[in-house]
Amino acid sequence: MKWKIFATLVVGLGLAGCDGTPLVQSGDADETVVERKLDPTQVTRGKAVYEKVCLECHGIGGKGQPGDWRIRDADGHFPPPPLDDSAHAWHHPTAVLLDMIREGSPQGQGKMPAWKGKLSEQEMLDGVAYIKSLWSDEVYALWWKLEQKSLEP
Repeated sequence: MKWKIFATLVVGLGLAGCDGTPLVQSGDADETVVERKLDPTQVTRGKAVYEKVCLECHGIGGKGQPGDWRIRDADGHFPPPPLDDSAHAWHHPTAVLLDMIREGSPQGQGKMPAWKGKLSEQEMLDGVAYIKSLWSDEVYALWWKLEQKSLEP
């Protein structure tokens, strides 16, 4: 039960923070360059996983499907969001992304199935590595700061 409440809050907060406004205004960016530590072999494996199980809903290159992913459909669910840096995936640390893949969408939020038991943990990690590879350097740097904060005790 606690997982469902947590997941609903995460999705709700993620969607609330994604109103289409620019991520960083010109001149406001932190000039710190973050070195991407993505293993190219893992990203390649992740792309294969993505194309096998994610592409149909999240679109080619994580660009999503036509329409506004922030507006609930006729069934009251949010459509699958883009996974590139145009939506909210980058607002979440790795642990939250993996939990979403394992457990699926919180009830009443989206239609993403749980992949636990269908994909191995390594396939899920590979898929997340591929998704991170889709983000611009600017967005990756913003995500990296969030990731570091999530790892603090």
